[in-house]
Amino acid sequence: MTAHHHILSRRCWIFDLDGTLTVPVHDFPAIRIALGMTDSDTDILRFLGSLPTTEAAAKHARLIEIEYELAERTAAAPGAGRLLDQLLRRDVRIGILTRNTREIALHTLSQIGLRGYFSAADILGRDEATPKPHPEGIDKLLAAWGNAPDETVMVGDYLFDLQVGRAAGTATIHVDSSCALRWPELADLAVATLEELADAMLSAAPDTEKEVPF
Repeated sequence: MTAHHHILSRRCWIFDLDGTLTVPVHDFPAIRIALGMTDSDTDILRFLGSLPTTEAAAKHARLIEIEYELAERTAAAPGAGRLLDQLLRRDVRIGILTRNTREIALHTLSQIGLRGYFSAADILGRDEATPKPHPEGIDKLLAAWGNAPDETVMVGDYLFDLQVGRAAGTATIHVDSSCALRWPELADLAVATLEELADAMLSAAPDTEKEVPF
């Protein structure tokens, strides 16, 4: 992946959380059923936003319950810690943009052993920014960091993650364990796992940054 060195060497990395930094456990059809949704193609957050205030509040509360339950069942994605270690050794700014809430994201990170890598201020959820694929979250992170989109990578496993990167003008990396490459026009780089991405980072790194076995 040396051809992608211009992407791998960028100074700001923004990650999706569920299914990217974590092992995927979300059953979205089941979540839609639990929330009383009848259209399997409707975006969950858009659906909740269309409801009357009282009904929306009750269903938001149920969604949060479901999200906490899922956080208890997941684990760190293979290679996540290794990749984050590599980025921090290079003094890269790292953040998370999730359609979850910040509080659940922090809880999930604690559950999977990755909480220490991220500042809470660098984790934006659906209450801090308009949910993906709207680029507001990336714009806010980059404004806080004082960096530009052409210095930034958005990493995620789903369409919204790639769309938000494109909308904000960042590079995009698709983590796709199926290797189906469903949205090739939106991904600058595709990997099956974060372990593969960590290997690519290592190959592209200067000798001074190579991992040294103990």
